[in-house]
Amino acid sequence: MNLTSASLRVVAVPALVLLLGHLGCASFEGARLYRSGTSALDHGEPERAVADLERAALRVPQASEVQNHLGLAYMEVGRPQDAERAFRRAVELDCENAAARENLRAAELRTAELRAAVAKP
Repeated sequence: MNLTSASLRVVAVPALVLLLGHLGCASFEGARLYRSGTSALDHGEPERAVADLERAALRVPQASEVQNHLGLAYMEVGRPQDAERAFRRAVELDCENAAARENLRAAELRTAELRAAVAKP
């Protein structure tokens, strides 16, 4: 998923919910928080998205999709370094997550731009 695309979330959410629903209560709660956080992102509520997705990440730490959406939420609230970390974790968990790879590249560029701007006299 790229930083401007919401359409792939429609596919990722049901797949994650089905997978996590079979793994137990913590995973079920993680899936619920993932859906809620994704919905918050879609509705322009990035602070709520961060809160829900951080909690989801604690409950399902191996879910690349959760980390990717958490990175998107961090970008929305102006936390590019946290976003970069979340995207990097998403890629570590699933190296085939093309959306996370693309988002990681974008976050790395944004972080580099911020560092360059701070370094200018």
